[in-house]
Amino acid sequence: MATATKKKKAKSGTKLQPLGDRVVLQREESEDKTAGGILLPDAAQDKPARGTIVSVGDGRLLEDGTRSELQVKTGDHVIFSSYAGETFTVNDDELLLMREDDILAVIED
Repeated sequence: MATATKKKKAKSGTKLQPLGDRVVLQREESEDKTAGGILLPDAAQDKPARGTIVSVGDGRLLEDGTRSELQVKTGDHVIFSSYAGETFTVNDDELLLMREDDILAVIED
């Protein structure tokens, strides 16, 4: 079944449209200093499991041919599994592509 897709625009100017129940997000920057003021080298820094949704897919295709709506939307701040998703780079921006199931929570301000 072919469906029309809407193209989303990332901050870098490149249009990204994830398929199905996938989302594209940008990981938050890791802390380079501890609370005590010690500078951490890149190798010692943990990659944060927080990020901002850049683009969302159309939703999972159900057996009856309709699509389920995603629970997250562009701009949401989320927490996700540490090893979730595929990392890729677009115009010097490091982005993650993952399924909605890998997102654990939405951070509400």
